[in-house]
Amino acid sequence: MFNKILSLLEMKDREPLLAKLEPVDLPRLFTLSEPNQPQEYTFFLEAGIGSIISMSPSGQTAEVGIFGAEGMSPPNSLFEDNQAPFKVFMQIAGYGHRIRNDDLFEALKQSHSMRKLLSRYAQALFVQTAYTALSNATHRIDERLARWILMVHDRTVGDRLLLTHDFLAEMLNVRRPSVTTALHMLEGYRFIVAERGLVTVRDRAGLEAFAGDAYGAPEREFKRLIGAMR
Repeated sequence: MFNKILSLLEMKDREPLLAKLEPVDLPRLFTLSEPNQPQEYTFFLEAGIGSIISMSPSGQTAEVGIFGAEGMSPPNSLFEDNQAPFKVFMQIAGYGHRIRNDDLFEALKQSHSMRKLLSRYAQALFVQTAYTALSNATHRIDERLARWILMVHDRTVGDRLLLTHDFLAEMLNVRRPSVTTALHMLEGYRFIVAERGLVTVRDRAGLEAFAGDAYGAPEREFKRLIGAMR
C-alpha cells in the first residue's frame, strides 16, 4: 500500500480500516465529489493526481489544490463532514482505495492518533491552498507554470507528465496562448520538453530555481508535518 496517509497510521488503526477499504480505478476526469452534494466516499490515492476546484455561483472556476498518493480527498472528510462547495476530480488517471464516509467518521471517533495525522494533513493542504492564492496574485504566468509542473512532478513516478495545453490553461485560469508562451520559455531554458499532451521534466533543479519563492514553502510544511512526500 503506497498511500502516504494510510502507511503512516498505527497498526491498531490501519488494520480495522483495511477491512473497509475498496480498491478503485480512477480514470482521468473521474469525479470524486461534486460541489454542494452529499458525498458517500473518501478516496485515498495510490497513483494519479486529483484537483480541487473552487466554483463561483456564476460558474467561474479556479484550481485551489492538488493531491496524489500523499493525501486523501475530499478534504471536508477530514472534519467528518460529507459536503463542500468544491469539485474534486482526477486530472491524471490513477487508482487507489475508497471508504464509506460513515466508516471513516466512526474510525476517527475511535482513534486520537488517526485524527492527529489527518489534522496534520489538513494543515499541509491549507498551506498549499494559501500559497496557491499568493502565487496567483503575485507571480508571473511562467513562474506559476513552473510551480505547478513541480507540484505535479512531486506526485508522479518518473519525469513524463500527461498534460495538455488546454488543461494547463484551465488549471492556471489563464488563456491557452499564455500557457503556450510560458511552456516555450521553460523549454527554451531546457527545463522541460513540451510535446502534444506531454511535458517531460529535464532539469528539475533549474525549474526550481526559476520558480523561486513560488515553490517550496508548502512542500517544506508537508515534510515538517508528515514527512517526505515520496
